[in-house]
Amino acid sequence: MENQMIFAWAIIFCLAVAPVCGQYYSRTVRAGPRVEKITRLHFFFHDIRSGENATAIPIASPNNTQDTPTYGTLYAMDDPLTMESELTSTLIGNSQGLYLDLSRERTKFTAIFYADFAFTTGRFNGSSFSLFSRFSAEDATSTIREMAIVGGRGAFRMATGFALLRPTWSNTIGDAIVEFNVTLYHY
Repeated sequence: MENQMIFAWAIIFCLAVAPVCGQYYSRTVRAGPRVEKITRLHFFFHDIRSGENATAIPIASPNNTQDTPTYGTLYAMDDPLTMESELTSTLIGNSQGLYLDLSRERTKFTAIFYADFAFTTGRFNGSSFSLFSRFSAEDATSTIREMAIVGGRGAFRMATGFALLRPTWSNTIGDAIVEFNVTLYHY
């Protein structure tokens, strides 16, 4: 009986001490008022899968033979971002990330897309935002698609928002130029 009483007091002591010790690690501080900013960006994204200077390359493919050789292929990309649709126009940054080709039909490119859009010049030099969303090219090239912005750093810290994409040019190899209109909500 005495051992049970000692054990019971030990349990009560441990339960009483745990919240006191736990407060050090879980201290919550009230944040001051934050002013949300809205930034709108416009630029062009160049995804080049062909030639010697490809900016997107396959890094993993399924090990099978099928009619659609790109289905299930994972690509790594380091795509330039420019002010105008020509690749020779002013370079403002790059987009680095991954995308996974999800379409079984060759004529309809669909992918899960994750990329960090980093700016290397101008007002937002050193800042970036992260995009993570599904991209589908099922419709005509003039169709506008929406993708989700899920974070950012630098001037775009804690960014959320959306990107409206409009493919302006593409070929059968997979090269594409995409116009981006981005709306960011950040602090």
